[in-house]
Amino acid sequence: MTIGFAALKMLSRSEKALIVIFLMSLPLVNPWVRGDGVGYYAYARAMLIDHSLDFRDDWKSANQSFTMSRIDSNGNILPENFTVTGHIQNHFTVGPAILWAPFLIAAHVAVLLVDALGAHIPPDGFSWPYLYAMAIGTAVYGFLGLWISFRLARRYFSETSAAIATLGIWFASSLPVYMYFNPSWSHALSAFVVALFLWCWNRTRERRSLLQWIALGLLTGLALDVYYPNFVIILLPGLESVAVYAGITSKLPGTKARFAIGNIGYGAGLFFGFLPTLITRWIIYGSGVETGYVSVYDWSWLHPQLLSVMFSSDHGVLSWTPIILFAVLGLFAVVRRDKELGIILLCVVAAFGYFIGAYPTWDGLSSYGNRFFVSLTAIFILGLAGGIDALGQMLTAWRARTLAYGAIAALIVWNMAFIYQWGMHLVPARGPISWHQMAYNQFAVVPERLATDIGQYFSHRKRLMKHIETIDVDQLKQQSEPDQKENR
Repeated sequence: MTIGFAALKMLSRSEKALIVIFLMSLPLVNPWVRGDGVGYYAYARAMLIDHSLDFRDDWKSANQSFTMSRIDSNGNILPENFTVTGHIQNHFTVGPAILWAPFLIAAHVAVLLVDALGAHIPPDGFSWPYLYAMAIGTAVYGFLGLWISFRLARRYFSETSAAIATLGIWFASSLPVYMYFNPSWSHALSAFVVALFLWCWNRTRERRSLLQWIALGLLTGLALDVYYPNFVIILLPGLESVAVYAGITSKLPGTKARFAIGNIGYGAGLFFGFLPTLITRWIIYGSGVETGYVSVYDWSWLHPQLLSVMFSSDHGVLSWTPIILFAVLGLFAVVRRDKELGIILLCVVAAFGYFIGAYPTWDGLSSYGNRFFVSLTAIFILGLAGGIDALGQMLTAWRARTLAYGAIAALIVWNMAFIYQWGMHLVPARGPISWHQMAYNQFAVVPERLATDIGQYFSHRKRLMKHIETIDVDQLKQQSEPDQKENR
C-alpha cells in the first residue's frame, strides 16, 4: 500500500487526471464477443478451456452476422470452413489471446474457486466473468498505450500539449470503439504494443545493448502476433540502421559494427516473438506462412487506393476522424524537434497508408473510420502534441490553449455523436455513407435519441446489443440480395 501511494505521488497532475478519466470511463466497457472478435477470442478460450485449437464451440456460439456464412440452417459448420488439417479456418491473429491470457486465467481460477464454494457459473469461457475479464483487459491495454504515448509526447513537447493530444486521440479517433464497444477486436491491443515498441526504441536510440536489440525484436514479433500490418514498425530500427550504415547520422564511432550485431539480435528476437503465429498457422493451415487472408499477389500494389483511404465516405481515415489530419501535420513539428525521429515516423505513416491502400478491403468492411490506423495511436498523439505546441509558438499562450481546447473538445463531441450513429446503424456499418444524412443525424437525430439509448446501454445492455445485431443482420441480408439476384 505504501509503495502504491509513493508511486502515485511520483505521477504528474496530468497523469493523475488521465487515470481518473480512465477509471470513470470503465463503465463503458462492453463485454461482447462479436464479428472479428469471435476469431480473436477463440484462441484464448479454446486453449484455456479445451486445451486445443478446436473452435467449433466458438463458431456455434457466435453472433448471427458472423455465423451467416459459416453455419448452415441445421447448426452445422459448413465444410468449406475447414482446412486441410481438419481445423476450422481462423485467419485472425493469436496475439490478442496472448495479451488477454493473464486476465482470463485469473477469471478462470476465480470461477473454479467460487464454483467449488457452491456457485454455478459455467467455467466454459463464455460466461460473464470471462467476457468482462477480456473486455477490461482490452481497456487496460488501451489505456497503457495512451499513457505510454503521453509520456513519449511529454519528452518533446509541453506536458499540457501532450495531455490535450492524448485526450484528443483517445476520444476523437476510432480508438474508443475498439477500446470499449468492440473490445474483442485487436485494435486497442495493437495500439498498446506499438506504443510500447516505439517507447523502447526511442529510449535506446543513443546507445542500445544487444539484449535491448533482442527485446525490440521480441516486441516486434508480438506486434505482428497481434496485428499483421504492424510490420511497418520494422522501419523504425530499419531506417535507423540504414542511416548508420550510410554514414548520415551522428552516432558514436564504431556504431556500424555494433549495429550489425544488434540487427542480428533483433532478427533473432523477431523470429522467436513471432513463433506463436508460425506455430498456430502450421497447426491450422499446415503451413507457417499461410495467413488465411487474401494472397498478397491479389493486392493492388501498383494502384493503391490512397485517396479513398484518406477521404472516402467509405471509412476514410481523415474524413471520418479529422483529428488524424492535424496529428499527421503535427509530425512536421516533431521533425523540427528531432529530425531523425520525425522523418522516420512520417515514413512509417506513409508506408502504413500505402499498405492499407493496397489491401483489397482497405475500408475495413464493418469499421468505424478506418480502424486499421488505430495501431498508430502513439504516433498520432506525438504528432498532435507537436502541432499544439507549434500553435503555441504562433499565438499567445492563452489564445493557443483556448483554440486547442475548443478544437479538441469540438472534435470529441462530433466523434462521439458519429460513433453513436455508426453503432446504432443510423449510418451503414459497411460501405459508403451519405454525408448529408450523417450531418442531418448529428444535429437532428442524435440529440433526440442519445439519452434514451445511453440509458439502455447501462441498464439493458444485452437487449440493446441484440437489437443492434438484428439491425446489422437485416442490413447484411439487404446488401446480399443484389448479389444473389445476379447469380441466378
